[in-house]
Amino acid sequence: MKKQTEETPRETINVVAAVVKEGDKYLCMQRPRSRRRYISEHWEFPGGKVEENESDHEALVREIKEEMDWDIFVGRCIGTVEHEYPDFDIRLTAYWCRGGEGEFILKQHLDAKWLKREEMGDLKWTEADRKMLELL
Repeated sequence: MKKQTEETPRETINVVAAVVKEGDKYLCMQRPRSRRRYISEHWEFPGGKVEENESDHEALVREIKEEMDWDIFVGRCIGTVEHEYPDFDIRLTAYWCRGGEGEFILKQHLDAKWLKREEMGDLKWTEADRKMLELL
């Protein structure tokens, strides 16, 4: 691992998240196990990294298709939060989204739950997604 110095700025990852709401319940996804204990098996809104030369909208549609084999419709922006994890920084932008026809498939996540807003605080969220909860 590269040592952090003043000459090498920390990496900031641009990530987009889909906040999918059906009725009074929101879609919450549990991340897979990983070497990063601070996000391993934590809950999040589905989404992922924005690739170079890709719009937020394009990234969300692509990520949800890749991770869940599901088509979504991306709506207006909810907001952006930033968080410093131990080895990278994240800039998370969330959008209201609507799921397409059919059911999604858990291709990467461990679990999914549809929860009311007041139930969501009981989950062990990633810190960036926990900040996003405050904007809902």
